[in-house]
Amino acid sequence: MSVIDQDPQLQAFREETRAWLLANCPPEMREPVRSEDDTCWGGRNAQFQSPAQKLWLDRMAERGWTAPSWPSEYGGGGLSTAEAKVLREEMAALNCRPPLSSFGLWMLGPALLRFGTEVQKREHLPPIVRGEIRWCQGYSEPNAGSDLAALATRAVRDGDEWVVNGQKIWTSYADKADKIFCLVRTDTESKHTGISFLLFDMTSPGVRTKPILLISGKSPFCETFFDNVRVPLDNVVGEVNGGWTVAKYLLQHEREMIAGIGDRQGLTKTLSQSAVEQVGLNAQGQLQDGMLRADIARFELDEAAFRAWTQQASVQMRAGTANPSLSSALKYYGAELNKRRLELLMSVGGGDALEWESDRSDHGFTPRTWLRSKANSIEGGTAEVQLNVIAKRILELPGA
Repeated sequence: MSVIDQDPQLQAFREETRAWLLANCPPEMREPVRSEDDTCWGGRNAQFQSPAQKLWLDRMAERGWTAPSWPSEYGGGGLSTAEAKVLREEMAALNCRPPLSSFGLWMLGPALLRFGTEVQKREHLPPIVRGEIRWCQGYSEPNAGSDLAALATRAVRDGDEWVVNGQKIWTSYADKADKIFCLVRTDTESKHTGISFLLFDMTSPGVRTKPILLISGKSPFCETFFDNVRVPLDNVVGEVNGGWTVAKYLLQHEREMIAGIGDRQGLTKTLSQSAVEQVGLNAQGQLQDGMLRADIARFELDEAAFRAWTQQASVQMRAGTANPSLSSALKYYGAELNKRRLELLMSVGGGDALEWESDRSDHGFTPRTWLRSKANSIEGGTAEVQLNVIAKRILELPGA
């Protein structure tokens, strides 16, 4: 029995939470996600796949449980770390889908809670919780990828506004986002201390996006162009020229988010379930393919270990005892684990897994996702960069 389950108050909270989820999570929202389009991203122009999807979002947002540990004064659930863990466990046990996927929840929100003014928090956090505004991230540039601080997009002050000019690349869902949190250069004399963290609307005059097609035949990525975009001065988060501090803090949360793809518990069928359905069992009740059985067993052991590690890391991070570079280790291993998962799913599917357009394959959901997963080791900081960070900052290897 865990420490949480030994606490009478937390046990009562668990029972109440389970009862509420059973009563309020629509049955359709307890089924596996069928495709990327089946994910709820919210936003001004959100296109819900079903009434149940919107109902689930509305019910969870009303309780603040789309952001369960955020303060209630900003629309969050106000739950303690232990209570938020109970909520995640009960949602996983009932196969409840996340009601909302959002860069606002995963990245911008934590940065605003840490660095934002009270006005910025009250303006931006509640709409994020309710799924009313969809955000994208303006970080990478054609000549500033792994060396992000080399960014060249400029913001020049003109009266009570900033005038932004430049280009971003690999901007996920920029063509669907309502607003952007963007790194801009406000001082050309200093590389790291000349960067500011700026918020603005994607419908602003001078903003243009162009999708980038990937080998999967689809893509969330865009090129984003800024041509004399005017932004209010007070849309800077943190200090002017102090955006690198905000950027580094947000990157920790981005890498935790990417690490989360290594643990898909409750969102889709397990590898074992998919293998049983497609490969079948022998007379001993085992998978027909012995080598595939061994590969899946190794993967699911690693997946369980990673899940335990991420839970421990989450506690350490919230307590302030984690190594500041732990997110790099989580990101690296989570990305590699997700790539292994998709490789095995392709093996399980055999020739059928190559179907690209059929209704039976949900228009090639598995092979397209497999191809998309190749970018996991690039986005959010390449695998090579993360390994360098781990060697230098965590293992403290000489000469690293």
